[in-house]
Amino acid sequence: MASYLQIENISKSYGPKTLFENIGFNINEGDKIALIAPNGAGKTSLMRILAGEDKSDSGGKITFLKDIRIAFLQQDYAFDPEKDIFTQIMTSSAGFTEHLDDEHLWQYELRVKQFLTGFNLPDFGKKMKELSGGEVKRVALTEMLAAEADFLIMDEPTNHLDTDAIEYLENYLSKSRCTLLMVTHDRYFLDRVCNTIFELDHGALYIYKGNYQNYLEKRAERIANWNAETDKVRNILRRELEWIRSTPQARTGKAKYRIDAFRDLQDRASQVRTQKTVSMDEVKGSARLGTKIINCKDVSFHYGDKCYLDHFTYNFQRYEKVGIVGRNGAGKSTFINLLTGNWTPDMVCTDPQEYATRTSDDRRGLLTGTIERGESLKIGYYRQSGISFNPEDTVLDIVNDTRLLNRFLFPHDMLNNKIEKLSGGERRRLYLLTILMQQPNLLILDEPTNDLDIVTLNILEEYLKEFEGTLIIVSHDRHFLDRLADHLLIFCGDGVVKDFIGNYSEYRAYIREYDAARRAAAKTEEKASSKAAEKQECKDTAAAPAKKKKLTYKEQKEFEALEKDLADLAAEKSDLEARISSGSLQYEELQSASERIGEIISATEEKELRWLELAESIS
Repeated sequence: MASYLQIENISKSYGPKTLFENIGFNINEGDKIALIAPNGAGKTSLMRILAGEDKSDSGGKITFLKDIRIAFLQQDYAFDPEKDIFTQIMTSSAGFTEHLDDEHLWQYELRVKQFLTGFNLPDFGKKMKELSGGEVKRVALTEMLAAEADFLIMDEPTNHLDTDAIEYLENYLSKSRCTLLMVTHDRYFLDRVCNTIFELDHGALYIYKGNYQNYLEKRAERIANWNAETDKVRNILRRELEWIRSTPQARTGKAKYRIDAFRDLQDRASQVRTQKTVSMDEVKGSARLGTKIINCKDVSFHYGDKCYLDHFTYNFQRYEKVGIVGRNGAGKSTFINLLTGNWTPDMVCTDPQEYATRTSDDRRGLLTGTIERGESLKIGYYRQSGISFNPEDTVLDIVNDTRLLNRFLFPHDMLNNKIEKLSGGERRRLYLLTILMQQPNLLILDEPTNDLDIVTLNILEEYLKEFEGTLIIVSHDRHFLDRLADHLLIFCGDGVVKDFIGNYSEYRAYIREYDAARRAAAKTEEKASSKAAEKQECKDTAAAPAKKKKLTYKEQKEFEALEKDLADLAAEKSDLEARISSGSLQYEELQSASERIGEIISATEEKELRWLELAESIS
């Protein structure tokens, strides 16, 4: 396999904090690599350096194979809110498409439309400002994948995606021959796509071949070996310390090398490796939970022409763990806001007659039915959007408990860091801490896995399994749901919500079996219909006298018109191709010409089929 990328001695620091120092590695064609590290360890910084968006502090050397094309998916996608989806992609990819000839440009546009359809964005004319966060992410992925770059660099590609989109992306990348380096917290996605894991730890990079489970085992071995070596160094240090103390007369210029070596041993002996974990012990426990949690009776919610809930009835129980799943825009977050009473009267109308008279400027939705909450309910609501910290505040300003902060992987040297200096994942971890330390008895987590590192997720899962209250999770993380949810509320769209007893993998297996059975039944019915039609055709043929068909006057005129139309279409296509090749067209004219060529190709195929059909009757 060809070497796509060679890295030598690159480093990155922020102030006194060293993210990585003089690291090097090689990426070969076909490698699919997941980059793992705790939040704030430098994953995004490393990817930005490789993508040319940032520079190494120490210089170093970054060598890509000549002429390979690189695509970088960042967590935030820059877009023009007024552009429609298709125009946004074509504008953003202009640096790529400007070098394409007419045929390849048309193929690129076709790929764009295929990926948008695969990601369930069939309305290419929808404006970007009307899209949800998950839909914007799908647009960004479409732009990247349609370009068919040789080397993909992806920072959290599954964040904000619904499960259907994740599985579509997973299926594509697992079968693609592309070379890939990505950061992801989705453990199922990682296992099914990647064949290698890179780990950033204490400023160094370690490489593991194989899946996530193999990584965990090999990492534990590495840490155990490191600490065993540290114990040996400590024994040597103990002997050297005896020499230092017992023979002060020997500490002359001749023994300076030994004193320097002693200091090196001191440094090495202090470097004990531990598998960093977030401790939840300090936030365990919850307020007393009564018998009534939240009771929903015949609840419906409409916003404009869209129905988000249609006569929904369900009583949440003590200690149950419910997963809420469904496509982006199906109403999951809306449902949570209704449950918590988070929406005020200026957002929700409860009178159908009043709602019927509202103007187009009235942005409220219509809520009917009843939602009752228990008197002893204490809700902890972790929002997908997070909260707005004051960027000038420090970590200690937000949570004034140093012991608790240390247990949540905020060491002493980070306590006075301003919020604006924290990584996205570190802010999420701090936000999670502020929720859990309230000790709620109903914990609602809306997309909790976004931006959290895998280490934090594993410990959070262990905490939630033992949570002594009711748990409601909105998530697209299949592993997270499998470990925690007793049953699922499936948001199917158009207000329909179904209850499924079991975890997410069991639900997907059920759906696959159902779809397979439906396809088999449809195929059987199609075969039966086809055989019946063939039998009837044989009867009709046998009964009908053989007669050679001749064109009617109308068909003759149609045949002549088709010949002229085909000649005109060929001439128009040739003219458009010449104009595109001239390089004189503006972008809008180029786009219009490309679209027209597509229409001509389609029209030509249709007319040629009809021409051949008529021509057979003449011969």
